Amino acid sequence: MREPSEVGADHGLFGPGSVTWRVMGEPVLMVGGIRALLLQALHPRSMWGTAQNSELMDPSAAWSRLTRTVEFVRVRTYGTEEEVERVGRRVRRLHSKMTGLDMRTGDTFAIDEPENLLWVHMGEVDSYLDVARRAGVPLTAEDADTFVDEQRRAAAVVGIDPADVPATVAEMEEYYAEMRRRIWACREAREGLRRMFSPAVPRHLLPLKLAAPAIGSLTVATLPRWARRMYGMPGLPTSDLAATLALKGLYRTSHIVPERYRYSPDAQRARRLTREHENGLATWSIAS
Repeated sequence: MREPSEVGADHGLFGPGSVTWRVMGEPVLMVGGIRALLLQALHPRSMWGTAQNSELMDPSAAWSRLTRTVEFVRVRTYGTEEEVERVGRRVRRLHSKMTGLDMRTGDTFAIDEPENLLWVHMGEVDSYLDVARRAGVPLTAEDADTFVDEQRRAAAVVGIDPADVPATVAEMEEYYAEMRRRIWACREAREGLRRMFSPAVPRHLLPLKLAAPAIGSLTVATLPRWARRMYGMPGLPTSDLAATLALKGLYRTSHIVPERYRYSPDAQRARRLTREHENGLATWSIAS
């Protein structure tokens, strides 16, 4: 008997049964997304290239850029292969035309340098996984490795060779141990951190501005201790514990809310397809 697989369905890069679909829809991952931005900013060339080629440093336009980034992540996670390729092609084309100025040396560099692209990618992977595990999203060590491995498909979307991307948690840790000697918080990174506590948001999203100090404090506390120290913040173990407890509280509180309100439409669809996939596997296993 053939294993059920929703023949003909296009679930994009991941699909039912993936750890990515299980993790990415959780509301607490919002903290992971912001954490990723702070971590990514610690690579000077990545930060300079972004600041010099985008609206990130313009308070009046930064929110629009952020929403485009969120949309890119949404399509990459839940979109069809055609949709993912379309947004990936657009991003690769834009990056290929951009250069940045190294503020230390005066050298010009390409935005799509492999080191820059990989740093940004790993900032996302580490942040989403770290927040999910600390919040209490059910993940085994094997699940964590699978998540890192699955994200190599996402790396390919922006033009990174998956063979050059860490495929396990251990490899990711080795990558960060190597990169820590080459990164620091430049002026633009510190400015971005400061603005995170009082962001410019559209009028209808004013409550987000009021919540920004609390969200910002929690996000900073979730950063690795070495990253907090680079930003001039305390890197104390007590901060780690407090952040983990807060994440667990957010995760548990969010699960009091019914699924139809808790998850985005894409996440709801992913959860439905995942349940159907798992039920089909169970039926196939019994029948065989």
